[in-house]
Amino acid sequence: MATSNSSDSSTPAELAAPYGNGPAAATAAVPSGTTGVTTSGGPGGGPGGAAEASRKPAARIRTHHLHQAKVNGERFAMLTAYDQYTAEIFDQAGIEVLLVGDSASNNVFGNETSLPVTVDELIPLCRAVAHSARRALVVADLPFGSYEVSAQQAVATGVRFLKEGLAHAVKIEGGKFYAETVRAMVQAGIPVMAHIGFTPQSEHALGGYRVQGRGDDAQRLIDDAVALADAGAFCVLMEMVPAATAAAVDAAVEVPTIGIGAGSATTGQVLVWQDMAGLRGGKMAKFVKQYADLRTSLSDAAKAYGEDVRSGQFPGPEHSF
Repeated sequence: MATSNSSDSSTPAELAAPYGNGPAAATAAVPSGTTGVTTSGGPGGGPGGAAEASRKPAARIRTHHLHQAKVNGERFAMLTAYDQYTAEIFDQAGIEVLLVGDSASNNVFGNETSLPVTVDELIPLCRAVAHSARRALVVADLPFGSYEVSAQQAVATGVRFLKEGLAHAVKIEGGKFYAETVRAMVQAGIPVMAHIGFTPQSEHALGGYRVQGRGDDAQRLIDDAVALADAGAFCVLMEMVPAATAAAVDAAVEVPTIGIGAGSATTGQVLVWQDMAGLRGGKMAKFVKQYADLRTSLSDAAKAYGEDVRSGQFPGPEHSF
C-alpha cells in the first residue's frame, strides 16, 4: 500500500519500568460513538449490554465479521501499525483492522519504496502488533519476492506470518493471475486479503504511481476481483481506483471491499497511519485526510525538551531521587 509523499497505577513511581510496561491489559472496548463491526449479538454486544461489555475483553474481530459488515451495510476502518504503541492506541480507539504493511519499508526502515523490505524484517513488527491488539484483526503484507515464484512459496511465507508473526491473515498484491495462489493459501488455512488496482510492489511495471481502472480498464479490475474472491479471498482492497470503478467492483463481489483512494462505496477504508496523523512531512496524496499534526507536536516537544536540558531546567528536584 502506497504512502503519501508520499501503567499500572499501583506500581510505585520509583519502580515503574522506564521503557514501558508491556502491552496494555485494557479491554479494548469500542469508544462511544463508534459504529463499525459488531462481534456478537447486536449493537449492545448481546445480553448485558454496555455494562457487561465494559467488564469483559472485547471479542476478537474475525474475517466473517467483516463479511457480515457488508451484508449489514456497515463500514469498518483499517490503519497500518508497525509497533506496540500504535497497535494499542488504534485497537483501543476501535479500529477494526490493523495492517502490518510492507509500507514499513518507507515508514520505518527509511527506504524510498516498499520493494526492499523483507519477510524477516516484517515478522517482528507483526508479532509486536499482534501481541498488542486485543480486538482488531491483524493482517500482514507479504512483501515483494516472497510469493511470486510459486503458490508453494506463497503458502510457506503465509505460514511464517501466521506462525512466527502471529498474524490473523495476510495480504498479497496482484490480479487474477494470482487466483490459484490465493486458492492454495486458503486451502492451507491462511486467510487472504487481495489487493488490486495500483499495487506498489509493481510500481516500475505500472510506470509509477498511476490511477488504475479508468475507462475500458475498469472491466479488468472487476474480473480480477471476481477471480480472487472466487478463489477464496475474504476481502478485496483497491488502491487508487476511480470511485465509479470501485463501486462496480464492490457490487460484483460478495466479499467486503476496502478502499484507499477508491471512493466511498467500499465496505472499509484504509490509510497509512503516519499520513492520517500528520507525522509525515511534505505534500499529502489527494486521498489522504489528515486528522492531526503529529510532526509539529513531536517537533515542539523535542525542542522544548532540548531547551530545558541546555538551560538546566530539566531535570528538576521533582524528577530526582
